[in-house]
Amino acid sequence: MAARKKSEEPSINIDEVLTDEELKAVANESEPAERKAKPEDGPRTVVVAEDEAVNRMDLVAMLEDNGYEVVGQAANGEEAVELTRKYRPDVVCMDVKMPRMDGITAAGIICDENIAPVVMLTAFSQTDLVKKATGAGAMAYVTKPYEESKLLPTLEVAMGRFAEINDLLDSVERSERKLKETEEKLKKAEDTLEERKLVDRAKGLLMDKADFSEQGAFRWIQKTSMDQRIPKKRLAQAIIAKYGDPKPSDSGER
Repeated sequence: MAARKKSEEPSINIDEVLTDEELKAVANESEPAERKAKPEDGPRTVVVAEDEAVNRMDLVAMLEDNGYEVVGQAANGEEAVELTRKYRPDVVCMDVKMPRMDGITAAGIICDENIAPVVMLTAFSQTDLVKKATGAGAMAYVTKPYEESKLLPTLEVAMGRFAEINDLLDSVERSERKLKETEEKLKKAEDTLEERKLVDRAKGLLMDKADFSEQGAFRWIQKTSMDQRIPKKRLAQAIIAKYGDPKPSDSGER
């Protein structure tokens, strides 16, 4: 009797086959988007919070004369927080003592939400309040009366510190994200290696027990997995459970 001809299938190397999960992982394997820097072509934007109207008008005029754009003016801390959330300025000039909500509390909210750097406006006699303000997250402070020689450099220092802190936070976030991605890739690689070992063993059993060719055995596993929507790993385990050699007994019988 002529020997039964082994099943013939197109030659496919198991190591060249990717699961849907692996393909999705490759498709999604892109570098995380960097936080884009704010365009520098426009004027620096400022929210001014000062409860004394005359002082506020003088401060606004000084800022605008030096190329800043005052996008919001507040007479109390609550308004300052609302305007900062709305306009997201480059910097906030905040008086320490204001009605309804003081400047320190307002600065703490703005800094906690990481919206913008805050420069506190204070009198010489308010050093204790300055310490509280810096503790709340204010980047810098300037004393009254306002002078361009003191105010403008202080604003630049505050914005520079704010940018440095956010760059550091971005770096930490990127590092944590990459670490998580690396752990996920390692887990997928381990799962893939285990699956390939099981498929290789199941393929060998089909060749020995069911007279498949190597290509035919793999194609059968692949097609059955797709048609029945069974993961190749589970299908391979079922084949091994059915066709695998039983474990040798303790008696060592032959």
